[in-house]
Amino acid sequence: MKSQEEQWLLTEKYDGVKSEAFYADCKALALGTPLGYLIGHVPFLDCTIYLDNHPLIPRVETEFWVERAIAAIKMSSVMQPSLGNEAAQQPHILDLCAGSGCIGVATAKVIPDALVDFGELSARLIPTIQKNIEENVSNPERCRVFHSNLFEQFPIDWKYDYILSNPPYIDPAIDRATESVKSHEPHLALYGGTGGLEVIEQLLSTAANHLTPNGQIWIEHEPEQVNGMAKLAEQYGFNCASHLDQYGILRYSILVLQ
Repeated sequence: MKSQEEQWLLTEKYDGVKSEAFYADCKALALGTPLGYLIGHVPFLDCTIYLDNHPLIPRVETEFWVERAIAAIKMSSVMQPSLGNEAAQQPHILDLCAGSGCIGVATAKVIPDALVDFGELSARLIPTIQKNIEENVSNPERCRVFHSNLFEQFPIDWKYDYILSNPPYIDPAIDRATESVKSHEPHLALYGGTGGLEVIEQLLSTAANHLTPNGQIWIEHEPEQVNGMAKLAEQYGFNCASHLDQYGILRYSILVLQ
């Protein structure tokens, strides 16, 4: 794996030319620095996601469900205008706990009429999100980025058709994160407190205020949290269905108001 990663590094960052800087990066790679941070960007669906200021590195499991969310949004936008709902042509989407902004950026890129907002707690990542919008979205004026702890900076009357979120959800008691992840990726984006569900509960406790009547929440989580997700959903007035990722693991849930 090391030699393969070195080859990717050489090709993607150094155009195949070995140099002092390349060998320095190889040493950093051997010490556990993630390849994505060394190259500076990763692919995510049809986007190039830059990792300036070291946000959480997007995972293929997240790609899997985001692709399905995009398909659902596109289908909804096609179906609803026939009912005379003009607003359905411009779905309003929120990428919450945005990190690099990969979820909202990928959505905005392929749904040209979508209005996409981003909420992120870490102030240092706001420029990273903005860069990823500018580099990937043809009309970036459709996107707004907010420095916000969940919904704190979002007025109560702002409603979304889709809230898409990969929140911090790792349960410290289980913690499958590798040493490289623990040492280099932001703990703020990884660990979700007791049971890994503290941030998710905070999100769900006020999410209903920010959903349109037929709105949906798509949220990533651990497979062990499915029962906890169902209980939180019921507590805060949602129906919840959990779904498998590409590896057959219960990885995300879709919530709708009861």
